[in-house]
Amino acid sequence: MSRKKIFFICGSTNQTTQMHQIAKCLPEYDHVFSPFYGDGLLDLLRKYNIDQMSVACNRMVNRCLAYLKLHDLAIDYQGKNIDEYDLVVTCSDLVIPKNIVNKKVVLVQEGMTDPENFAYHLVKIFPFLPRWIASTSTTGLSDLYEVFCVASEGYRDLFIRKGIKPEKIRVTGIPNFDNCVKYCQNDFPHKHFVLVCTSDSRETLKYENRKAFIKRAVEIANGRQLIFKLHPNENFKRAIKEIEKYAPGALVYTSGSAEEMIANCDVLITRFSSTVYVGMALGKEVYSDFDLNDLRRMTPIQNGGTSAQNIANIVRELLDEKVKPMKDEKMLELLNWINT
Repeated sequence: MSRKKIFFICGSTNQTTQMHQIAKCLPEYDHVFSPFYGDGLLDLLRKYNIDQMSVACNRMVNRCLAYLKLHDLAIDYQGKNIDEYDLVVTCSDLVIPKNIVNKKVVLVQEGMTDPENFAYHLVKIFPFLPRWIASTSTTGLSDLYEVFCVASEGYRDLFIRKGIKPEKIRVTGIPNFDNCVKYCQNDFPHKHFVLVCTSDSRETLKYENRKAFIKRAVEIANGRQLIFKLHPNENFKRAIKEIEKYAPGALVYTSGSAEEMIANCDVLITRFSSTVYVGMALGKEVYSDFDLNDLRRMTPIQNGGTSAQNIANIVRELLDEKVKPMKDEKMLELLNWINT
């Protein structure tokens, strides 16, 4: 008998490495990978290099492809051979490509979700609007999956409050955030500093007063060494210029492991970054735009790095089931309407 095939839809570096870890826990199946992709308008924007914000843009696609090729992983960009696959594991449902809607789908939470802004409430009221306009605040709202693997009980409660079916949610933990203590073993040269992990808010068309943010970081540091780790999607030239102006003497890193830097710092400052959960898990003094009590409830469970295996076990369960994938017919009709 031929081996069953699993199709993994990747995205950012964080999302791609999560998919890779899950695949490693499923050695008895064949794995094929793709960068994130969409249909219709989203794909048109990518083709003409207009969309530079999402994980489906050319820059992110090329970064993902480079990772997949480096690790010698099978690639089927945009799932051209979708009929060959028995199940899909995806990093996001902000966009559900129409070629996977009749497949069994496992959705994996990537990290922190954005606040419920005006766009989120618009999407809730008018579900024909694309979910991606509200960024990750609408994660899980497609209902076009069999199981949604989430980071913690706190996130399970949050997603249920948003209207996601409780029976579809499984608290598995998420790779990259489930064994934060491992980051304490590192060779990052600095210790006992104040670390600022920035976000790509401006690059994704959200407002941020970066000048005020930097000045606040300087105030919190109060003379201690200040280090900035820039988000990989940021405009580095602009960000470095701002830091040099408002925080002279601060060190700036555009690459390297943010998690290892967090392990060595005394204080972590963020706004909307999943890295805050590493700081919370390691007991650091944390500053964030989110309520710290909420962050504590939602911090990904620390299970010694077994989240990928937990998700893999769910994949096995679904592959062994003989039933057809269960989809919300109204959502399918809406998706078909949007894509026509």
